[in-house]
Amino acid sequence: MSRRVVVAGVGMIPFTTPSKTQPYDVMGETAARKAIADAGIDYERVQQAYAGYVYGDSTAGQAALYGLGRTGIPVVNVNNNCSTGSTALWLARQAVETGAAECVIAVGFEQMMRGALGSLWNDRPTPFGRFDQATKALQGWDDQAPMAAQYFGGAGQAYADKYGMDPKVFARIAVKARRHAANNPYAVFRDPVTVEQVLESPRIFGPLTRLQCCPPTCGAAAAVLVSEEFARANGIDVTVAIKAQAMTTDYPSTFSGDMTRVVGYDMAQAAADQVYEAAGVSPGDIRVVELHDCFTTNELLTYEGLRLTPEGTAEKFIADGDNTYGGKVVTNPSGGLLSKGHPLGATGLAQCAELVWQLRGQADARQVEGVTLALQHNIGLGGAAVVTLYEKVS
Repeated sequence: MSRRVVVAGVGMIPFTTPSKTQPYDVMGETAARKAIADAGIDYERVQQAYAGYVYGDSTAGQAALYGLGRTGIPVVNVNNNCSTGSTALWLARQAVETGAAECVIAVGFEQMMRGALGSLWNDRPTPFGRFDQATKALQGWDDQAPMAAQYFGGAGQAYADKYGMDPKVFARIAVKARRHAANNPYAVFRDPVTVEQVLESPRIFGPLTRLQCCPPTCGAAAAVLVSEEFARANGIDVTVAIKAQAMTTDYPSTFSGDMTRVVGYDMAQAAADQVYEAAGVSPGDIRVVELHDCFTTNELLTYEGLRLTPEGTAEKFIADGDNTYGGKVVTNPSGGLLSKGHPLGATGLAQCAELVWQLRGQADARQVEGVTLALQHNIGLGGAAVVTLYEKVS
């Protein structure tokens, strides 16, 4: 990192189901306003904007931000599947770090439809062609099951088979997610569930039941990034900075390994390793993580991908309570995608907001004590993984 990049402000709106959503431009504008207000600046100070969304027309970012002002600044629209929000953050961080701008906003929003994710374009090649081909070769294909559930359900089954783990272990992650979300006013699903309820919910694919899959969600979140010099010159809180960040895409192993590789294990691990090396920290230094739990199976895989626990030990990690309060590292204090929700363009920036609040000591009943470092993991198939390490600046 050539210049320290400060997270000056964050903002988000409560996530909701598609039946209760506001229009995307209203959601995006509201989240951006909250981040600007949190930073304590006027929108006119913002020099660049990066707007992330997946399901929307071109220049939807302008439509969301023009409500704050039409200042003539560059507005770049970003689409990188489920890692879209963190990709917008990655671009904003680069702009500030390199000196291209002193004050940048990243905003993400999504107005989703009900039901499983699917392609809107059937007259051209799908970007998932290689992934489908690899999946069919490894486990076959079920035309009745949702595409993403086949990927991640298959990955979970492959892990369970490899290590002799009872797939029921995955259900405990859904229970933990609801328990954490109960303290998050931004989360969609806050009612507790039991392991039995999770397992008795309708089966989707492999070990996955409905309560182990993140729901279609609408929402928005935003972050304002500034240089440390800009922050100090303008009286902006410098408590939280980005210590290191990395983004990776797929490797050959994605398509020549097992299903855990198909869903991005290797690119996530590579990004995490780059971050640890750049920051000079080890996984054991991390006490709180917001990671991409689109399915319970992916949360378990990510424990090991981020090296929070050695390969093959995730079951013990869960059984010992090391993934929650009182354990080694609190994973998804927000409730994660499983309970907070997963509006694709907003997810990465919502993770950012949660970790900034944790580092500031503003997470209320979700607060993890003694946090000085916070790790974020956001992944999108197709593929892209973004891992970000935030630090509390003394």
